[in-house]
Amino acid sequence: MNPYGIMDMKGMVKIMVKYIGVNDRKIDLFEGQFVVPEGISYNSYLILDEKIAIMDTVDIHFKDEFLAKLKDALEGRMPDYLVVDHMEPDHSASIKALVEEYPNIEVIGNQATFKMIHQFFPGFTFKQKLVKEGDVVSLGKHSLKFVFAPMVHWPEVMMSYDAYDECLYSADAFGKFGALDFDDPEGWACEARRYYFGIVGKFGVPVQNLLKKLAGTPLKVIRPLHGPVLDSNLDYYIHLYDIWSKYEPEADAVTICYTSVYGNTKEAAELLASNLTKEYDIFDLARDDFHEAIEGAFENKYLVLATTTYCSDIFPKMLDFLHALKERGYQNRTIAIIENGSWSPQVKKLILEFITLNFKNIVLIPRTVTIRSALTEENRQEIVELAKELNK
Repeated sequence: MNPYGIMDMKGMVKIMVKYIGVNDRKIDLFEGQFVVPEGISYNSYLILDEKIAIMDTVDIHFKDEFLAKLKDALEGRMPDYLVVDHMEPDHSASIKALVEEYPNIEVIGNQATFKMIHQFFPGFTFKQKLVKEGDVVSLGKHSLKFVFAPMVHWPEVMMSYDAYDECLYSADAFGKFGALDFDDPEGWACEARRYYFGIVGKFGVPVQNLLKKLAGTPLKVIRPLHGPVLDSNLDYYIHLYDIWSKYEPEADAVTICYTSVYGNTKEAAELLASNLTKEYDIFDLARDDFHEAIEGAFENKYLVLATTTYCSDIFPKMLDFLHALKERGYQNRTIAIIENGSWSPQVKKLILEFITLNFKNIVLIPRTVTIRSALTEENRQEIVELAKELNK
């Protein structure tokens, strides 16, 4: 099946779904913080039926490309509706330009949607069609039922379910980093996971609520606002979202995250990694992609924190990492600690206090390795023993 839609005929009216989104290959940081070396897509879709609906818009830097694609796809017809499932500017910033081009279009949204439109576009007037949870707008054969999904991941978010082709227009859910012309060798899950835990991770309960709403809904296609259309093996994607939003580990594997001032803590982390028989990831929190480290911490069952006491506190990059996990609701994992300190190592105590206050359902490995400056032979043996415990 064409990943962007289906087609049949009703009299002389073509009935189809067309893709009118864009690829952003110029962006360096998504939302000002996420490294996206392969860019990102801003997806928009056009449903051509007896009535015509546009599903969201694109980032303002691509409005001209978007409007040109739309005009070409319309083939001389006029759009009836713009459905605004999500008001984040990478999907909504071209609303005003679209309405100026097609002033008779009705903008479909909920109360929170219209409040945000007036915040982003002060003084902007347009035709509004207010919808509530479960409302249906018929386009002909296609009909859009609105499924509210507050805090997945903004409060106004809703999704649109089209029973005709059993498709969910899922807003940011089921999205991923990477432009559509990027053939990701690691598959969908890696960049989708980094995207989820970077952006949606705090909102596990709202995601669970959404999945419960959708349970039993016939579903053949998911059209997200970022990344590829999903039109096969949907159970796989939904299963991952279920695991992620329950904060359960995917793999019986180890993530090692370290900071190191003079290389001694790095040596300890690498020695541990070399003695693991399980799969592992290892991250230097000062140099590696911070959000990949967060992804790894959520993907795997075991997390090793190796760091130094710094100004009588936890080394800043490690402390930032711990706060990032806290913000995303980190829980249900097993943690081990390697500490280093030349005269007063106390980072173990500080990390344990942080874990106790901020993480839930954490199992702590009793064995802690305490290094005083450089590794001793005793330290090396302790690290080998710690690896044995992680390998169980």
